[in-house]
Amino acid sequence: MTAPTLLSTQEINELVTEYGAGVSLGRSIGELIADGELPRLAGCNVLKGKVSDSVFGETLTTTDGRGLRLMFRNNRISTHDVNRGAIPFKDQVLAINHDHMRRLVGGAVGSSQFEVAGLTATSTVIPAENLELVMLENVLRRYMAKSSTSTSLYQHWLAAKESGARVLHFAGHELVVSSLTPNGVLPYLLDTPSSKAAEDETMDADELIATGVCTAGQYAQIRNASIMAFGIVSEHLRARGMVLVDTKTEHGINRDGEIVAADELYTMDSSRFWRLDDDGALLTRDGEPVSFSKEFARGMVTERDQQFSQTQANEIAVRYIEGLQHLLGTAFVPDLRPRDERLVESVNLILDTLL
Repeated sequence: MTAPTLLSTQEINELVTEYGAGVSLGRSIGELIADGELPRLAGCNVLKGKVSDSVFGETLTTTDGRGLRLMFRNNRISTHDVNRGAIPFKDQVLAINHDHMRRLVGGAVGSSQFEVAGLTATSTVIPAENLELVMLENVLRRYMAKSSTSTSLYQHWLAAKESGARVLHFAGHELVVSSLTPNGVLPYLLDTPSSKAAEDETMDADELIATGVCTAGQYAQIRNASIMAFGIVSEHLRARGMVLVDTKTEHGINRDGEIVAADELYTMDSSRFWRLDDDGALLTRDGEPVSFSKEFARGMVTERDQQFSQTQANEIAVRYIEGLQHLLGTAFVPDLRPRDERLVESVNLILDTLL
């Protein structure tokens, strides 16, 4: 079998340089609705998120009576809870990334997403059931990745080490401080959930249950299904010469009372992927793992309210596209139509099919 032809780094650079600025332009979904471009969405609720916007409302009900939520991936990038600007092609890259992983692990964690014939991932519009969300982020960790985020195991380990503690208590786990190393493998796959409050807070399962975030049965289902999905993705990546470091997923309850995945699955924004060398060991550059994740962008932040320059944004875009090709083993084929055209055409297709 002939190996797939992937875009080279030079070709990706040329793509981003030529089309990068223009592909990020366009109206938000809220503006398209306000301008009368999508009359069937008039009067619906528009919720702006960090990396996607959602539209839902009483008029958006499928023919079988399920509430419909339309999710719109965008090019915004957020680090340390600060929006840093737009990254060319990020919406399409993450939409393709999510779609591939959803099909891979849907049998384990379920999905709220509807299938619509003719709808491509590069449309960046995701039609899903409007779930009752379980207000936690389910975080699984196989390595203690270096990270600058406050909820990371690495930051808690640094604090414990500095204080001279022998044991680190983290999300219900007891870890011997001296046994952990930066970017090192953990003794087992850790479930380390966090609350979805104004500021994320790592909590153990007992706290989540005691505060009414979920029941014991719900947490057990989310944890066990997610561990199975983690294993499926890990095996998939092994064949691609990569390792799954950690991931976070969100979940909700559908009309049938089932707990299913609510949003993006195993994307470079929600997960870390590290490269392996030909011998199966971690590939490093300047002493750090060669990584495909948003951590690369976090490392470029030097000021709290920093906005990425166009040069930085293009550099990040190249890394996202390279990462996607490594994950999937296929060339990145973007939709170069104006964003407004893509959104309007895709929304109308979804509404014609589901309502």
